[in-house]
Amino acid sequence: MPNFLFRCAKVVHRAFARRRATTHAGPNPPVSRRSAAARGTGAAAVVLLTLALAACGGNASGKGDDGRPVVLTTFTVLADVAQNVAGDKLRVESITKAGAEIHGYEPTPGDIRKASQADLILDNGLNLEAWFAQFVEGMDVRHAVVSEGVDVMPISEDSYKGKPNPHAWMSPVNVQIYVDNMVKAFSELDPQNASVFEANGKAYKAKLQAVQDEMKAKLAVVPKKQRALVTCEGAFSYLTRDAGLEEVYIWAVNAEQQATPQQITDAIGFVRKNKVPAVFCESTVSDAPMKQVVEATGAKFGGVLYVDSLSEADGPVPTYLDLIRHDSQLITTALTEAAS
Repeated sequence: MPNFLFRCAKVVHRAFARRRATTHAGPNPPVSRRSAAARGTGAAAVVLLTLALAACGGNASGKGDDGRPVVLTTFTVLADVAQNVAGDKLRVESITKAGAEIHGYEPTPGDIRKASQADLILDNGLNLEAWFAQFVEGMDVRHAVVSEGVDVMPISEDSYKGKPNPHAWMSPVNVQIYVDNMVKAFSELDPQNASVFEANGKAYKAKLQAVQDEMKAKLAVVPKKQRALVTCEGAFSYLTRDAGLEEVYIWAVNAEQQATPQQITDAIGFVRKNKVPAVFCESTVSDAPMKQVVEATGAKFGGVLYVDSLSEADGPVPTYLDLIRHDSQLITTALTEAAS
């Protein structure tokens, strides 16, 4: 419990620091006069402290309300895959919500409370969750990295060159490895239901392989020179490797400053040279740079691809199978239409 409260205190401290940074106009605000804005900031700080301490409170002991062991994942894609393996034997939750940006996520006091109460925490690994190590530091909770055993691909350029590309879940082949790791972790957590997890995992892997087989079969008709996936971010290295596509992107990793003129020029040159019929962009970034490629080359804008997060239940990709089917169908349709 002391570690748990310490982590909550750090979250509160960061929240106050952000509040001060966005309120004061300069580094040395006047101290002789307390403005209405300052009084408002003080009141807001009190509210923030109250809410944060309330979130940090509560019972940090074990299972969910229905008595099932609680599995907590770092983002929605992992939560959905885990739910398919767990069935109704475990209670699966995600730290981040649908549509959230996971690369630079900042945990809240409520997240820390949920983690302290979990029976098992699953994360992707491969440096995806930069916030995760400090988040769980000192917590006495089981932990499994679901990408363990994946044939890792490095990022090929920019400041992240040489580091592992974290988007391993974008290949249905890799997600079958994720499933095996989940089956193992769940069986250790709840041995009496190990056979259930094994059966669920086997059935889910069959669905994943069906998506993979269909994608490769459809892409077989596309001329080799045009068999390329051109996107905004380099998030499809694993998908392209396993589907027999060449990966081309404008920038390697999402960042605050994206799409330099040279990067756009390079993408335009590749599309023109290889007569690539369609290009794409991801749902979490602006497609404006890719639209410049479209205008300069006459290639079709093939549509929006999903990567880092599922949608809400009534959205286009509420499950991982929906996400990977959506992306594979969008890619194969745009590329094969031109070939036929």
